Amino acid sequence: MRFAHAVAERGGNLLRATFGLHASLSLSDRTLERCVVAAQGVGLGFHIHAAEHEADEYDAREQYGRRVIDRLAALGILGPRSIVAHCVHIDAREMELLRETGAWVTHQPRSNMNNAVGAAPVESMLRLGIPVCLGNDGMGNAMWAEWKEAYFMHKQAHRDPRRMNGMDVAQMAIDNNRALAGVFWPDLPLGRLAVGAAADVIFVDYHPITPLTAGNLPWHLIFGFESSMVTTTIVGGRVLMRDRQLLTLDEAAITARSRELATKVWRRFEELSN
Repeated sequence: MRFAHAVAERGGNLLRATFGLHASLSLSDRTLERCVVAAQGVGLGFHIHAAEHEADEYDAREQYGRRVIDRLAALGILGPRSIVAHCVHIDAREMELLRETGAWVTHQPRSNMNNAVGAAPVESMLRLGIPVCLGNDGMGNAMWAEWKEAYFMHKQAHRDPRRMNGMDVAQMAIDNNRALAGVFWPDLPLGRLAVGAAADVIFVDYHPITPLTAGNLPWHLIFGFESSMVTTTIVGGRVLMRDRQLLTLDEAAITARSRELATKVWRRFEELSN
């Protein structure tokens, strides 16, 4: 909450806050009720994992007599500023509740595959008008890799190569992600090159060997683009990386410090386990 207040007071920057929760199975009704009260004071929404595994639904039914999304809706967690991650094991009524409350859903295909929890009903949610976005759940910021896995995992899960159209992946990753960002920066034109828009641009060293059009762009991104092809990044008109060289950070020093801290963290885990 201190961070949320500090960001609100600062204003006009690239930082925004939301109320970070974990998951239904790790949060009591009392805790969620207190979070709702606290969030109202600063107009925050919530970020919460929901129904990533069947265990989350089992816990909600056994502990509270409701399915996960029903419980979150009843307690006031869902709304147009709230982000619900995963939603792999939800039913039709839960999808309706997500749509009715205006909550945002994020799909994390690599995380879901890593945890072997299944494939979320993304296509059904999109057809219902639920704004499903594409995320990564900490699996790394190589978002084009997330595009690829979203495209392939649903074909494999349903044993149907027609599932998960490339345009649906683009809708999540481009249109819906941009719209979600607009919730937090409502006065900042995002996702387009125009006078007065946020000057966030990347240069990609990509030389297609087949025609590149607006109609086939998603498939070029899925089959052709790699993160290593990004040569330059510009944020708010400021060049942060040029010709693959970071201009504002010492990558070698950060990496060395990361290795040092990681060793200490793992040592603490080993001590706790003993």
